[in-house]
Amino acid sequence: MNIDLSPIDRRKVKNLGEVLEMNNEVLGLMSRYLTVCPDFITKELIEGITGECEITLAEAYTSLLVAACGLDVENNPRDRYLSTAYLRSGIRRLDPQEYRMNPYYRQIRIPEAHFGNWKLTIEKYKPYEAFVCDDIRTDEELKEIPQIGFFDTEFSFPAVMEDGQEWMAIKPNEIETMRQPIARAAGQVVAFGLGMGYYAFMVSEKPEVKTLTIVERDENVIALFREHILPQFPKKEKIDIVRQDAFEFATNCMSDGYYDHAFVDLWHDVSDGYPLYKQMKALEKNSPNTLFSYWIEDSLLSHLRWELFHRMSDLLSATAPAGEPVILRPVYTYEQFVACLRNPFLRKLAGTGLL
Repeated sequence: MNIDLSPIDRRKVKNLGEVLEMNNEVLGLMSRYLTVCPDFITKELIEGITGECEITLAEAYTSLLVAACGLDVENNPRDRYLSTAYLRSGIRRLDPQEYRMNPYYRQIRIPEAHFGNWKLTIEKYKPYEAFVCDDIRTDEELKEIPQIGFFDTEFSFPAVMEDGQEWMAIKPNEIETMRQPIARAAGQVVAFGLGMGYYAFMVSEKPEVKTLTIVERDENVIALFREHILPQFPKKEKIDIVRQDAFEFATNCMSDGYYDHAFVDLWHDVSDGYPLYKQMKALEKNSPNTLFSYWIEDSLLSHLRWELFHRMSDLLSATAPAGEPVILRPVYTYEQFVACLRNPFLRKLAGTGLL
């Protein structure tokens, strides 16, 4: 691989590196906040600020969250930029009624039930508690904006707890991040990963979906779903559950082109999902007539973007280890450099095994 840029374009690459560093910084700030004190903001704090400063509820919420993250917007220009460019554009109040009207929430009743170490139950967000509400948004400059939501009232959602820890749930984040894969589904569909059956329910309700095969290897997940959730599905006759490893199924049971669409949801987050994503992407070539969709793919591609940027930067500075594989066409302009870091190219790269 050859990367040869002009001095001006090299400076642009350096600036791009700073953008990616800020992406990671903001992600770290939000991860710590959501882990340590997601319910720090309360109704009393909101009312105190809106009453004193005559600002909107959304402005008050964002200001409190920015301060809780330790950003000094008054005295630190970088902190001010992070607040303006990232946080203020990614935080929003959500309408609880919009989600309560979701077909899954309206039709599926989750009982209080125990299943081994698991408990099927109802969990709640407190008023003003912050949570991830969608996949990251990547803009033209490759800024990655975390999507953070909150309700101004208590909001309940179904969940599965394992030894007191949340294992699965149907939250606004799951609803939003599955909208596009659900919209795409048609014909013969296969889903890798069962969870609490949100994707299965929504897809089975679509007239254009003929059958849905669910591949799940955990017998406890299957048993819980079959006993408590599947009987409530109006179109359950469309659904077939196969207990098998997802990668074995993708390798051995899809080459005949039977499936029109595949949805892959085998992970909890990016940390465990990234290697599984690349592993499944590598198997797409076995099913050229099947359209694949992946849960939180933009966040997974963010990880790949960071990895590729550093590989390309090493090549640009001639510090790459000897024997580095050729993964890209020659790059002679900044525009070509950036094109390699955008999602369309990253999706192609993900399944090659070169990163």
